[in-house]
Amino acid sequence: MTTSGVPDRTAPATTARTVAQAKINLFLRVLAREASGYHQLETLFCRLELGDDVVVRTDVRNRSLDASGDVIPPAGLGPVDRNLAWRAAEAFAKATGWPNAWAIEIRKRIPVGGGLGGGSADAGAVLRCLNAISPAPLPTHALLALAASLGADVPFLSMDEPVALGWGRGERLLPVPVLPARAVVLACFPFGVSTPDAYRWLDDARDSFSPEAAVLELDRLGSWARIAQLAHNDFEAVVAPRFAAIATTLNEWRSHIDRIGDPEGIALLAGSGATVFLLSDRVPSALHDAPEPSPRIVRTSTATRVVAVEVSD
Repeated sequence: MTTSGVPDRTAPATTARTVAQAKINLFLRVLAREASGYHQLETLFCRLELGDDVVVRTDVRNRSLDASGDVIPPAGLGPVDRNLAWRAAEAFAKATGWPNAWAIEIRKRIPVGGGLGGGSADAGAVLRCLNAISPAPLPTHALLALAASLGADVPFLSMDEPVALGWGRGERLLPVPVLPARAVVLACFPFGVSTPDAYRWLDDARDSFSPEAAVLELDRLGSWARIAQLAHNDFEAVVAPRFAAIATTLNEWRSHIDRIGDPEGIALLAGSGATVFLLSDRVPSALHDAPEPSPRIVRTSTATRVVAVEVSD
């Protein structure tokens, strides 16, 4: 039985599985820093078909997390208690009093530390899975509030919409009409960009900051051509100059968009990096000016739906 909400069942289900889909930001603006140190954001989230397989079981006596996959760095994913999927399960248990134990299995396909929201997607998948088999599931607003405590990307990746406008700390979301799928190429570098460092670089680059006045018209989010006109990532101004491989890839892919005259083409840094993505229906076969270190090229597409949660005994 599959569901994106709460399943009808006569016996309690103990296992839930889904695909934790990666995300890209079709535009990303970093606004003022709060006194707390957090930054306000304005972004257009879009899920990809690329995702991690996530299984959550509650018919166990202990708590465990097992992650596998060839995208995991040689040093691993770090301490379990800092893993976002683990923290999501802990947060759900603390908020609802259930479950006491769990086994989380993740098959990683989303490159780690590249700005594609892989850890946040896993956390969102765990929240959705637990809610689907919970004896007392949380309403949507409560689940998203719980997700917001884990990070700015987690609320979007806990909801059942493939595209949404997000602002604040990512906890305020407005679903927008789903657009036709577009091919996406990811240049995944063998290094990451520290998100705290990227924010610090951005703050240091802004002697004084007052957000520009802007009006976001929803009808401008209704076509790829109009979204391409809005495409922007504030982090590029401080990340690309520090990483020649990122700058080279952005320049090449933007030149490709210009050469083919694609009014719907978008080439941007993913989140705070280091992955660079190209969204175009006419994608190049390879990077001609191969940067060093060379990236792993991953091909996927934008998603037109959120993969449902499947539950079983």
